[in-house]
Amino acid sequence: MATVLIVDDSKTTREYITMILKEEGYRTLEAKDGNVCLEVLKEEEPTLVIMDIVMPEKEGIETIIILKKQYPNIPVLAVSGAALSDSYLNNAKRLGADLTLNKPFTKEELLVAINKVLKN
Repeated sequence: MATVLIVDDSKTTREYITMILKEEGYRTLEAKDGNVCLEVLKEEEPTLVIMDIVMPEKEGIETIIILKKQYPNIPVLAVSGAALSDSYLNNAKRLGADLTLNKPFTKEELLVAINKVLKN
């Protein structure tokens, strides 16, 4: 069973993604920002990290850079719904994200993106 770490400052978004993934048989972990994400990674090595970009404390792009240096084999799906999300997501891709997805996304869009990342 694949384990997915969901990193997003929005509790509602984390719960939405968790609900979708649990329905599909995934095990999920949650983190409210990049600092918590890095702490979780010391204890668990997920199959995939879904990373929001714009967050307080440690934001997503900085966290992706650290994550990819320390855990190069863990794929990252970067997500953002910020006003400049295309720019943020392009930077995330350039700096290590394996795939990007604009918020809001549907259940189907999320699952297609996850399947695509996990197949690579």
